Amino acid sequence: MLRLPEFELLSPSSVDDALALLAEHGSDAMIIAGGTDLLPNLKHQLFSPKVLVSLSAIDELKTMRNEGETWWLGAGCSLHDLAENAELQMVFPALTEALGAIAGPHHRVMATLGGNLCLDTRCVYYNQTQFWREALGFCLKKDGDTCHVAGGRKCVAAASNDSAPPLIVYGAKVETLGPNGRRSLPMDQFYVPDGIKNTCLEAGELVLGLRVPTPNSSVRAAFHKLRRRDAIDFPLLNMAVLLECDDKRVVQRLSIAVSALAARPNIVRGLDKFLGETWDDELEAKVIKRAQKGSIPLTNLATDPAWRRALVPVFVKRLLNACAPD
Repeated sequence: MLRLPEFELLSPSSVDDALALLAEHGSDAMIIAGGTDLLPNLKHQLFSPKVLVSLSAIDELKTMRNEGETWWLGAGCSLHDLAENAELQMVFPALTEALGAIAGPHHRVMATLGGNLCLDTRCVYYNQTQFWREALGFCLKKDGDTCHVAGGRKCVAAASNDSAPPLIVYGAKVETLGPNGRRSLPMDQFYVPDGIKNTCLEAGELVLGLRVPTPNSSVRAAFHKLRRRDAIDFPLLNMAVLLECDDKRVVQRLSIAVSALAARPNIVRGLDKFLGETWDDELEAKVIKRAQKGSIPLTNLATDPAWRRALVPVFVKRLLNACAPD
């Protein structure tokens, strides 16, 4: 049986108190929200904190509100509450679908939006027991000095947070607070290509929440996820598409985000050149080709990377069809 290591659990009631505790304990402390990812990782001895600072008692992190031009989604909101919110389902269908596809129902009740944003990256050589990893000689992400996937000194463990692709295409910004003050970061700048630490969060910094622009009525967005089972499993591939056309089918806005292929979500570049063109089958084919070009999975998840790449155009076409003007 895998057991949790010993640690002290602290439960501040405000963001300021949480920041003070993180500053006091430094590298000995870790943040815990729902704990659905952190606690299994502790059992696998991937982390060994002396102190866990719980955010579950901080009500200010659990607020969700419509601010007109934007929505505020607190980092402490549960995935279940967000996924099941009827108004959010109408305004941000791709996001609520993504949140409702994470793990299983019990996990979503416990898990938080901020926790999923900051989810640890995953790899077949990393997400194993201490005994298994030791037998292999460990890996670059934990206790070793080489990446068994890429064969070098850069970790390529894959991002697995399903919330990231839809939030990227919706143009969300992450708001954080830490020792150096408050920051507002576009979602596509929040992640970095380092599997060991794939966010730009600084030591002692907290995610407060997300500010998501309210989309126009002409905006359509959709999400799709590939996994072995339709419950519990982490993604093998996930994707969000946003398309806005005017009443003449002229493209006003187009965004695609693909994840679970690399250490950070992949923003499909070069789509701006399609703005102003009329949406038709020929343009759809060009967009699909562009999306597939930069989506190259590695052998860091327990499935065939060639199969995962072959499904990229399938997913893009399916999502574009869902978003295309009538």
